[in-house]
Amino acid sequence: MPKNPLTPLTRGLARGGARLAHAAVQTGRRWVRQAGTVTAEHPGRLRFGALGDGTRIAYPQGTIFGEPWIRVGAFCIIAEQVTLTAGLMPDLDLGPDPILHIGDGVVLGRGSHVIADTTVTIGDNCYFGPYVYVTSTNHSYDDPHEPIGRQWPRTDPVSIGPGCWIGTGAVILPGARIGRNVVVGAGSVVRGTVPDHAVVAGAPARVVRRWTEEEGWQPPLRTPPPVPLPEDVTPGQLRALAAWEAESSG
Repeated sequence: MPKNPLTPLTRGLARGGARLAHAAVQTGRRWVRQAGTVTAEHPGRLRFGALGDGTRIAYPQGTIFGEPWIRVGAFCIIAEQVTLTAGLMPDLDLGPDPILHIGDGVVLGRGSHVIADTTVTIGDNCYFGPYVYVTSTNHSYDDPHEPIGRQWPRTDPVSIGPGCWIGTGAVILPGARIGRNVVVGAGSVVRGTVPDHAVVAGAPARVVRRWTEEEGWQPPLRTPPPVPLPEDVTPGQLRALAAWEAESSG
């Protein structure tokens, strides 16, 4: 039985159409993400108490309300689906002072939540992995006869010092006071006070390593510190090195 001469042509057209559709979808997606990004120059419907130069809140955004009481510093990166809230619910008058203060150079990973029903402060140059949860509010369960979700919550301010790294999935509970340059391990649950230059991990989180001026790191670090790149290395040299490594590993 003779083959249909249009079959190869039809298949070719189908493949070409699929490629065009794919390219159109990807181009449209990039355009939507760029157009939906919130910046100081293009805040959209959001009216933050402050939104610093160079800061970008990626699209799609998570839940955001109480933005007049949210102040975000300069050169921050807030990833997709990050929730930022000030107050227990939208449309409250929270007074003259900010409730949620995010410093300069902060990175909030995808899907993170920062819930500020009372004051939450995140210091400069803090980096959050994805799905970090920070809250200044906790449910009450004092009355054994009332559903927990209907009991009035307790609030306690939260502060995270500058230079911290908060690992993926960490939970920062009300009343946490985290010092400067602290590492919070992935999945940790932090409450109470954490000293400067500490590494904490676990649920509840405990100090597993700490640096002091007198003793250095205790317990001692098991690996040598990374060697920084020379200051005169150019982006072109880095790209050439990456290409060489890819060829070598292939």
